Amino acid sequence: MTVEDLQGGWGRQMVLDGVSLEVEEGEILAVVGKSGCGKSTLMHHLLGLVKPWKGRILFHGIDIWSSPEALQKARRRWGVTFQSGALLGNLSIIENVMLPLKEYTDLTDRQIETVACSKLDTVGLADFADSNPLEVSGGMQKRAGLARAMALDPEVLFFDEPSAGLDPVTSSHLDDLIRSINRSLGTTVVIVTHELASIFAISDRVVMLDEDARGIIASGTAQELRDRSGDPRVRAFFRRNAAEEEGSS
Repeated sequence: MTVEDLQGGWGRQMVLDGVSLEVEEGEILAVVGKSGCGKSTLMHHLLGLVKPWKGRILFHGIDIWSSPEALQKARRRWGVTFQSGALLGNLSIIENVMLPLKEYTDLTDRQIETVACSKLDTVGLADFADSNPLEVSGGMQKRAGLARAMALDPEVLFFDEPSAGLDPVTSSHLDDLIRSINRSLGTTVVIVTHELASIFAISDRVVMLDEDARGIIASGTAQELRDRSGDPRVRAFFRRNAAEEEGSS
């Protein structure tokens, strides 16, 4: 996926200006930055939910906004998980996972159920297939959302703050699962997050956005940005835990 000179925002407010970005096949890319820097705006553009004011988003070399067919074809190859899990409470967990299979494939009901069970097994929820999403923990809801996002075997998985609302242990387990899927299936992963532990644990590369710059101010591994960046904004972001601990001692 390639972003070329993207400009966009909401209403009349420009949030991003001149953003160019290459998402490498098979990598885990973390998009980070302070609140208001444009992380969610960039994610909405990448997902084809909001058309850029200017610039192009290419998937396999084709501008996703070049035609309705191009956008639909690209979306068919992506999986998305949201902060809340976005599961339907009137359906069981397995029925939630089956939804995209029913909408986008010609598989039989039996085949759909088999695929859904396989995805739930991948995320460790095989024993909770018939449970209601509202009856399980937040971490399990996140994993169920991941199983649904994986239902169509996407080339790219997008995560919006996957660790939001989770305790450190559950968050770490989710990080391990994301890394395992990336390594075993070769799935490209794009994560919007502010959690330093997750950024250092699983990302191959990080891009940092800044509100005033309206775009990317740093790119590299988490360790490089923490230890070698000459930009005080970048250093402050990646060293904030150490600063907080020093201030409280």
